[in-house]
Amino acid sequence: MGAVLALASAVCHGVVDFAGGLLSRRVHFAVVTFVGQLGGLALALLAALLVPADAVSSADLAWGALSGVGSGIAMHFLNRGLSRGAMSVVVPVSAVTGVALSVLCGVCLLGDRPTPLAWLGIVLTVPALWLVAGGDGEPRGPEGRASVDGLVASLGVAVQYLGLAQADPASGVWAVAAGRVAAVLILLPSAARHARHFRIPARPPGPVFRIFVDQRAADGARLARRRIAARTWPYSRDSATQPGGMPVVASPRGSGRQALAQAALIGAGAACGLILYLWATRQQMLAVAVVLASLYPAIPTVLGFVLLGERATRTQSTGLFGATAAIVLLTLG
Repeated sequence: MGAVLALASAVCHGVVDFAGGLLSRRVHFAVVTFVGQLGGLALALLAALLVPADAVSSADLAWGALSGVGSGIAMHFLNRGLSRGAMSVVVPVSAVTGVALSVLCGVCLLGDRPTPLAWLGIVLTVPALWLVAGGDGEPRGPEGRASVDGLVASLGVAVQYLGLAQADPASGVWAVAAGRVAAVLILLPSAARHARHFRIPARPPGPVFRIFVDQRAADGARLARRRIAARTWPYSRDSATQPGGMPVVASPRGSGRQALAQAALIGAGAACGLILYLWATRQQMLAVAVVLASLYPAIPTVLGFVLLGERATRTQSTGLFGATAAIVLLTLG
């Protein structure tokens, strides 16, 4: 059951990343991050009131708050990296490094002892995550800065997972609620610095865009213009990178209020993912639960294939196959 809960957490975070990637194309990353944490706080408080808790100690709330600090840092730098148009750098760097740090801490500090099959699954997960997110190039320029964002986000991810796992099962899900409070507080300075972006209406949304593609004839003598309706990857501002891709023009719909509501729902989804992860750690060793919950980059990739008409590259297909094999090994282990 612990493996199922951890995988459900990965699905939640994957869907959240997918939706957040679409939203980050048209509103400032600080707005998405802060409003998302407010939405997460609302859902976490509701869940904490509904889920029975035998005893909530100050230590449980402190661990939850530490986890929330990690969440706030992770989401701030992850969204900032995505806003710089470098999904293929930020997502794999944050996911892979976060997994490695969490597993090392679980084994070295918390005494986790995965089985040989589980170890094989853990080792297989790291390259699978990198491949499925397409992180196969050397970052330059803005992507170089985005890779730093990914590294900082990975530290936040590790703190988030490790801190939340220390809460006593008798505390219910109050640790998640305490974490959302801490995340909101740590993000307040950033929200204050970017206050003007909360008042600006959202840019027109997608996900359907019109891409104008110029294609030269085979003989090079003629230039033909074809108008192609295409759906583009949601994470980066310059993501319309199909062969010959030209500027993207969005359809004029949506509003600032709708964007804020979407950000709040995205944050609520992230909080739901953390609650599922917390329950998973109570039935599964930390090292395995973290790895399974960290398979979330595969979800936006699959959703891109299904909903946006993306085509899987050989690299992504290899990563998805590796991720599936890792799930089987970790579940059996």
